[in-house]
Amino acid sequence: MSGHFHRNPFLLKSYQQYLQDQDEGSFTSKVLELYTQGTLERLVEHDSPQVRRGAVLALGLVGDYAANHALGRALQDEDRTVRRLSEVAIRNLWVRAGNDEERRQLAIIVRLNAAKRYEDAVRQSTELLHKAAGFGEAWNQRAVAHFGLGRFAESIRDCHQAMEINPYHFGAAAGMGQAFLQLGNHVSALECFRRALRLNPDLEAVRTQVARLTRLLGDKGNRGAKEQGSG
Repeated sequence: MSGHFHRNPFLLKSYQQYLQDQDEGSFTSKVLELYTQGTLERLVEHDSPQVRRGAVLALGLVGDYAANHALGRALQDEDRTVRRLSEVAIRNLWVRAGNDEERRQLAIIVRLNAAKRYEDAVRQSTELLHKAAGFGEAWNQRAVAHFGLGRFAESIRDCHQAMEINPYHFGAAAGMGQAFLQLGNHVSALECFRRALRLNPDLEAVRTQVARLTRLLGDKGNRGAKEQGSG
């Protein structure tokens, strides 16, 4: 961690109070009163893991998509709680990109996918992407819908586009791996799962897939890992 933040900021006290009372509203109010987003992003690299936990929690509650890079790095933190909080926080950021109307449309698409209304989700996400082609999570949600409909090549393309926009999107990387598995392309699936793990090392289900595919592919899988490392 950076050595620039030896003094414990007020955020530490606020976070410790939150742990006691679980009052999200009070914690959010204090954060908004005392900190800018830029300061919270810097505190993600504080020497104290408790401060880093408070910073990523705060960004997940009040931050916008500009904090994606800071939280993406925090997924690699040495502290497991920081990593866990960062995963929740960064997922919150992904659905906050865009304007109010675009976020409202995305929320509808997420609900459609959850209800397995995949055709409706494809239609609505396509409409959203016509207006907001840079909304990474909209691409990911359409990939989810395509996968649910068995359109695996289309799902892969949308996952790839989501990652072009948001290189920290471990969900899209894992989703691409699942789609490649369905197409019987185990080598590409393994590459995608490894990419997801590099972004978020706590994806245990993905780690299991990596271990299984590595055993299945043998030397071919190991060569792929070496080629990725040298690239």
